[in-house]
Formats: sequence, C-alpha cells, structure tokens
Amino acid sequence: MTQRVGFGIDVGGSGIKGGRVDLDTGLLIGDRIKILTPKPATPDAVAKTIAEIVKIAQWDGHVGITLPSVVQNQTALLAANIDGSWVNTDCQKLFSAHLPNNPAHVLNDADAAGLAEVQFGNPENKTGSVMLLTFGTGIGSALIHDGKLYPNSELGHLVIDGTEAEHYASSKAKEDKDLSYKKWAKRVSKVLSVYEALFWPSKFIVGGGISRKHEKWVPLLTCKTPVEPATLHNNAGIAGAALAAEQGLYP
Repeated sequence: MTQRVGFGIDVGGSGIKGGRVDLDTGLLIGDRIKILTPKPATPDAVAKTIAEIVKIAQWDGHVGITLPSVVQNQTALLAANIDGSWVNTDCQKLFSAHLPNNPAHVLNDADAAGLAEVQFGNPENKTGSVMLLTFGTGIGSALIHDGKLYPNSELGHLVIDGTEAEHYASSKAKEDKDLSYKKWAKRVSKVLSVYEALFWPSKFIVGGGISRKHEKWVPLLTCKTPVEPATLHNNAGIAGAALAAEQGLYP
C-alpha cells in the first residue's frame, strides 16, 4: 500500500517547526526541521521562514500551517506571541506570495494538535468531551466533542484571579519564574480546576514540549478530571496541520 505523506508546519513563539508526516500514523518521516522564530515575527518574516523550511525539505505539494492566532476564513484575527501586525492578515494572500507552488491551509495551532490527537492518538479521544491544552510560550486549547472540533477556543486568555491563564501557568511562566515542577503543577492545577468547572470535560490532554517530561508533573496535578499526555507530544501541531492540508479542511 502506498504511504500517504503530508507536510505540516507549526509556528510557535520561539521556533517554527516542519516536516513530512505519515498520514496513517501521524508520525514524522525523517528529521523535523526547526528554525528560530524571527524577531519581530511579522507576517512577511514568518512566511519567509516557512518558505525556507519548505525549500530545505524539498517538498512539492499542499502545506498545512498552524498559527498562534484565531483563524477564521483564512484570516488571522489575533496575535498571541507573534507580532501585532498579524491582526487581520489575509493568510491566503500572504502565503500565496511566499509559497506560489504550495497551496496553504492555515489553522490555529492548538486546534491542529487537537485534530491530530483525535485522529492518531488514544481511540477514546473520538468520543466524549476532550480538552487538549498545549503548554509552551502560551497555553493553547482545543475543545473536541465526539471527535468534532470547536475551533478557536483560546482558553489560555481566560483571566483567573486577575491574570491570564497562560501568563500564570504556561511553560514559559515556569521558566521565567524558575519554578520547580511541584510549584508549577500547583499553578496548572488551579487553571485546570477552573476549566473543568466551566466545561466538565471527560479528559484533559496535555501537549507542548514540556509534555515530553509529563512524568515529572502530571502525577502532581490535583484536578478531578483525568489528565494524560499527548500521544504525539510536541509534534501534534505539525501532524494536525498536515492532516488539515490533506483533507482540504482549510482551503
């Protein structure tokens, strides 16, 4: 059987990562390509970096691209952890200019990770109400019910005790405050307890780079809802982007 291969790119606050994806397993094929996010992370600067990744990979075909932004009708409406000039950017126009031979499919980064975890992760994720959270420069969120995505939830910006959740409990906040896993897990628990009181999910899935060390902090969480690490860890965004491009979800 011919292997189905896609290409996804995940734009983060610190790095832009991309690679080929096996669309039957969600696993990366070959090496992941990573380039530091340009400063400032303007639309043109980010698009040039993405074009460089596609060139390095010698990829010819559709490309899925995640952004740390609300994306509606292929227009970026927020600029979370990227330059403010992204607001109201026409992503189709932008990427058509920088990737003329690679049709782009753009979506929110956490939504992409959520799609990947439903498709490639624990089969249980296809039923019930699942909340995926990515801990990185900020906190991304994806709400999924019976395998269907509610897009652009942006729960990292929910204000808890006067502070946005992602400023309080992202992995960047852990680094900036030099918090131990125990102290950071206490902050994460507080955020998750608010989320579960509002949404009553059947499960939390935690992703982002820090999920690779889930054994150091997930067992310390005190929320009532079960918490499990993302199957694809920090590559879920790339896999979800490639999946969205292959399915033509975001033309």
